[in-house]
Amino acid sequence: MNEPVFPAMASGKIWLDMDLLNKKVLVVGMGVSGEACARFLKNRGARVTVNDADDQAYLRNIAERLRAKGIKTVLGGHRSRLFEQADLICLSPGVPHTIKPIVRARAAGIPVLGEIELASRFITEPIVAVTGTNGKTTTTTLIGEMLEASGRRTFVGGNIGRPLVEYPDLERPAEIVVVEVSSFQLDTIEFFRPRVAVLLNITPDHLDRYPDFDAYVLSKGRILKNQGPDDTVVYNAGDEFTAALMTGGSSRHLPFFGYGQAPARFKEGAAVANQTILIRQDGREHWIDLNRSRLVGDHQYENIAAACLATLATGGTVKGIHRALDDFDGLPHRMEPVRTFKEVLYVNDSKGTNVNAVSRALGSFEAVILIMGGREKGGDFASLAPLVAGKVKRLIVMGESTAVISAALGGVVPTDEVRDMAAAVQKAHDLAVPGDVVLLSPGCASFDQYENYAARGNDFRRNVEQLL
Repeated sequence: MNEPVFPAMASGKIWLDMDLLNKKVLVVGMGVSGEACARFLKNRGARVTVNDADDQAYLRNIAERLRAKGIKTVLGGHRSRLFEQADLICLSPGVPHTIKPIVRARAAGIPVLGEIELASRFITEPIVAVTGTNGKTTTTTLIGEMLEASGRRTFVGGNIGRPLVEYPDLERPAEIVVVEVSSFQLDTIEFFRPRVAVLLNITPDHLDRYPDFDAYVLSKGRILKNQGPDDTVVYNAGDEFTAALMTGGSSRHLPFFGYGQAPARFKEGAAVANQTILIRQDGREHWIDLNRSRLVGDHQYENIAAACLATLATGGTVKGIHRALDDFDGLPHRMEPVRTFKEVLYVNDSKGTNVNAVSRALGSFEAVILIMGGREKGGDFASLAPLVAGKVKRLIVMGESTAVISAALGGVVPTDEVRDMAAAVQKAHDLAVPGDVVLLSPGCASFDQYENYAARGNDFRRNVEQLL
């Protein structure tokens, strides 16, 4: 078994001395990470208040759980005094760091930390952090499983569903922490330092939150902010925006190349070839057999290549990589086959929340009945027109963005507007013939009708099962 390649973190003891006892800490945002932050802070003696601008039923349920733990909660608005009286503010990723109360607090000298930053100050184990517009969750999960199969005790969390701030309170620590990080989480880092950073790709997304695409790219690039000579970045050499972020910096750079993109004799990195991945790393050459994986599509092969590089850079083994690929079935809501009925395949890609994700999903199929819609994030739906014209037989649109998507694509393919998922699935079922694929790939966030993308995907799956 290979030994980890990381030197000890000299700064660990300093970070662990962060004193929270009796500090007035305001947690802003009462989602999954907000609740986890509140518990973490309460366990360290802080006087915690959790605030959310909304007052929905699921938030009231969270508030009830927190109050049972002796944590104050305030719903239905951001009150100035809560921010002004705080010694520290912990910001959930769903809350923009540019809202006025946060800007004023920072101007007044009140520290503002995100959940990832807060957690990292209490972690001494090496961190592998994965970001990118698409493929983060699959790649993060793969790295965790490859390391586990290599004999490394691993924690997997972050934006993937289990908040990183839960890790320091685990009774049995891991050897390596693997974390998915979003651009929102990177916006609020200060000292967060991944020993291996993975940059998968950058395409337009979240333009409802960032002033322009350049700002979004720079946000993703913050994952490299604190890396030094002992650290490694795995990056997509075929993506012009990730490649552009590699100028300067002292960390070790390991590129991965999509099919047909690699130079003839690249020195280090990974390249996707015909059903294989060639890896050159630390003077060795390895071949990874993609026929062992149930993941299909060029974008998934790139995710595998990135995961392989990160795994080997973290002390994993080729044997562990192969074992993980043999067992990995993919993730729910990510190109997930739900059922085949009368030779029609129903596929749940609810995690496809941006235009590029829809493009990738369509690239895997022919003769598609496509279900799109939700809360738009500033994507250019019209850019899908050539692919939709060649792949999609019928477009079904639902949710807040119905008019926008119909205006962009309604002239390209016959389009139906429906009120909800039940109507969308019924319409798709009525239209489908043997050989078709009914694909839910929304290209939008879910928050107009659902708590999250998983709830939307579960609704699609439930309606398919009930219908068939």
